[in-house]
Amino acid sequence: MPLPPWISDLPALDLLLSVAETGSVGRAAQAHGITQPSASARLAKLERRLGVPLLVRSRRGSLLTPAGEAVVAWSRTVIDSAQTLADGVRTLRADQQARLRISASLTVAEYLLPAWLLSLRRTHPGLDISAGVANSHGVVEAVRSGAADLGFVEAPGIPADLTARIVGDDRLALVVATSYPLAAHAWRALRPTDLADQPLLLREPGSGTRDTFLKAIEHALGFAPSLPHAISLGSTTTILATVRAGGGVGVISARAAAPAVAAGELVELRVEGLALTRPLHALWLGRTPTALAAELLAIAAAAD
Repeated sequence: MPLPPWISDLPALDLLLSVAETGSVGRAAQAHGITQPSASARLAKLERRLGVPLLVRSRRGSLLTPAGEAVVAWSRTVIDSAQTLADGVRTLRADQQARLRISASLTVAEYLLPAWLLSLRRTHPGLDISAGVANSHGVVEAVRSGAADLGFVEAPGIPADLTARIVGDDRLALVVATSYPLAAHAWRALRPTDLADQPLLLREPGSGTRDTFLKAIEHALGFAPSLPHAISLGSTTTILATVRAGGGVGVISARAAAPAVAAGELVELRVEGLALTRPLHALWLGRTPTALAAELLAIAAAAD
């Protein structure tokens, strides 16, 4: 059942409580910082909205009618609850101004977020920052639940209930050990079908890296391959270690692969028609991010 319109007139109900406590419209008006005519007009409007007389005015002051006494008794809980709500919202606002909670997927957390946070610290040296690392699915859940004010993901799909903004891009790399058989063919581009029977080393389900690669190979082939020899591993570090041991084709961020490729420890493969560039998104609840989150987004945009 919808609430009646007069329930929104909390200031008038609060004023009525003050009349009951002071016994005078004039003293109640003074307590609320308004004039007596203004207070009388508010109470008269409340009486019209309720449809019952609330006060009887006499030379000795203002007395509550039986209906007025009942309304005062019921209003106390309403006013107390409204005050609790107001105090709680003020606390939340103060908390948001002093704290920024972030959840980021691995690529952003390791290669981009530290520099962004360092820039934010220069203007907010006393800021309480907490940054958690999760796969893209975990980041989405943290933002959706309110556990994080801002999230950063690599996943290709963005949930409709969250607001998103692109803050950069990343590229996936397919890497193998120098001794791995496919390394000898790195000078030419492979076909997507060449990967089907390979032991592909992928991140775990829920990872944006995994989702990006699977969507890319499905798009390139025109169907979703079974990839019977694919292996799920829980971190980029584990994938790199397995690749170095000759365990298969690692699918990781090019940022993570770059040092080992530059050092000649790993070889990056090229695959025709495989679109491995992906946008990096920032996510938050509601239409606009918090003030601190907006500052971090501006830093990320400037860095990009």
